[in-house]
Amino acid sequence: MKDSIRIQSFTGKTLNQYIPDIAALRMKIFREYPYLYEGSLKYEEEYLRAYIEARNAIVVIAFDNGRIIGASTGMPMEHETDNVKQPWSDKGCALQEIFYFGESVLLPEYRGRGIGVRFFHQREDWALSLNRFRILTFCAVVRAEDHPLRPNNYIPLDVFWNNRGFNKTEDLVCLMKWQDIDQDKETEKQMHFWLKSLKVFSTAKSA
Repeated sequence: MKDSIRIQSFTGKTLNQYIPDIAALRMKIFREYPYLYEGSLKYEEEYLRAYIEARNAIVVIAFDNGRIIGASTGMPMEHETDNVKQPWSDKGCALQEIFYFGESVLLPEYRGRGIGVRFFHQREDWALSLNRFRILTFCAVVRAEDHPLRPNNYIPLDVFWNNRGFNKTEDLVCLMKWQDIDQDKETEKQMHFWLKSLKVFSTAKSA
């Protein structure tokens, strides 16, 4: 039986038609632990439009028979918000050499089928093709081990990220604000960065 899943990368205005569906998917998935995000469709759509406008941004989308079942984002760090850039600037890092992996979302019934791995591969291949990045990074929310909404069967993604070549940084942390599903207002969350050093560079051909 032929696999009905298709994974494709989009840049610029080619993404525009998919924004409403990706925004709705993000709201659904980010309600899960550990993000517990009480989202706004309007905010999500505005957030995703940044990936249309930012030069060299990418969104990888997974389809099943034409239906969006997952998506993954990435953009050069210099296009990110100040709160994400600040920890790197404070360390004296060259932002133009960092590619930031935003978020990956995937419907639960499609997990464990290698789609998440392909999300990482396609974003990394894109960053390498641009031939100027030395670091890949993303950040993940920090939650208390005894958080009341932590499911008993929750498995952190640390091993998955390690297997993609990423390591948790010692002290690179930023703050983000959103409203949790069990709260009545936004609160600040600590987001810890993970990084991967790119050791293989594509080489531009001599004229």
